[in-house]
Amino acid sequence: MRNKRKTRIGIVKSAKMDKTLVVAVERIFRHSAYGKIVKKTTKFYAHDPEKQAKEGDRVMIAETRPLSKTKRWRLTAVLQKAK
Repeated sequence: MRNKRKTRIGIVKSAKMDKTLVVAVERIFRHSAYGKIVKKTTKFYAHDPEKQAKEGDRVMIAETRPLSKTKRWRLTAVLQKAK
C-alpha cells in the first residue's frame, strides 16, 4: 500500500507552527459548464519533524496516517528553496 500513496507539489505558505507546514497546492482545470480555465488552491497541513522547509519553498508532500486533527500529509522533499 505504501507505494500507492498520493503525492502533491505545492508552495509553503506558513512554517510558524512547531513541526507543521501549511502547503498551498494549486490545480488548474476547465469549468464543466462554461469551459473557462479555473485555478483552485487547496491548503494541506504537513508534518515536518526536522523543520527543513521555510515559507515560500516549493515542496513535495505525501499522504500518511492521521497525525493530528488536521494533519494527514508529511513532507517528503524540498524541491526548490525560496529566494
